[in-house]
Amino acid sequence: MIKALGYFWELIRGALITTRHFVVNMVFHILRLFHIRTRRAGAVTWQYPEQKKPLAVRHRSLHRLTTREGGKPRCVACMLCATVCPSECIAIEAAEDPDPEIQKYPSSFVIDLNRCCFCGFCVEACPEDAIRMDTGIIDIAQTSHDDLIFGLDKLLK
Repeated sequence: MIKALGYFWELIRGALITTRHFVVNMVFHILRLFHIRTRRAGAVTWQYPEQKKPLAVRHRSLHRLTTREGGKPRCVACMLCATVCPSECIAIEAAEDPDPEIQKYPSSFVIDLNRCCFCGFCVEACPEDAIRMDTGIIDIAQTSHDDLIFGLDKLLK
């Protein structure tokens, strides 16, 4: 009997805490609708996809390859990004460049986003600052696995 009363009391206490949070957040939300500023904002709701939440400066989003002035990729196919990648989702094939300033270039650069964990190690390891994760694109859902394999043409866009 005493355990049942304790259980019932905890149930009531949980409902009161939930009600208190609801009422307090609703009051601050209504004050915000009338442009009344308070020290506390209350619950903030973003109406996604119409309103998009601003991303942090350090947010890691979809990959991209940077280019040189002539339009060639900055990547020199040093394989550091593929070596440091913990999920082994980067595959690079190197080729000789006719330009003596650039010894190698990637003839094939593929990132498999099905396997990528968006850790950013590839960006940190790149000595040429050729790969970045600053596109701001976070909605990358696709209907097939093949659409999430990004080749050189998609990465340079």
